Amino acid sequence: MVRVKDVDASLDFYCDKLGLVKLRRHDNEQGRFSLIFLAAPGDEAAQIELTWNWDPEDYGEGRNFGHLAYEVDDIYGLCQRLMDAGVTINRPPRDGRMAFVRSPDNISIELLQKGGALPIEEPWASMPNSGHW
Repeated sequence: MVRVKDVDASLDFYCDKLGLVKLRRHDNEQGRFSLIFLAAPGDEAAQIELTWNWDPEDYGEGRNFGHLAYEVDDIYGLCQRLMDAGVTINRPPRDGRMAFVRSPDNISIELLQKGGALPIEEPWASMPNSGHW
């Protein structure tokens, strides 16, 4: 479960930019929250639950989550698409295997290359870290 502050920004990040698909949504008016379940395409067994509390609250980095990890088919291609969409690559895939980005709610997302690492390439090999992950 990941708590989110802005459901639209979060769905844009997780679905439109990261490529997850929305499986279902449950709105609870009495409890004033929504639960939105997402998964990687073709892997509905590994779901993430976004919890959106309708009343604003600042969670900081401790109360929302640590980090998520997803295997990807092409770490370089995904990182380039994310950068082109305005997402900061906090830890570039210098090794062709691992990168970190952050969601709009400051959740750290680890991206892992499926199978073995890709051959090391520029600009990734010399790209510095940005912020923390």
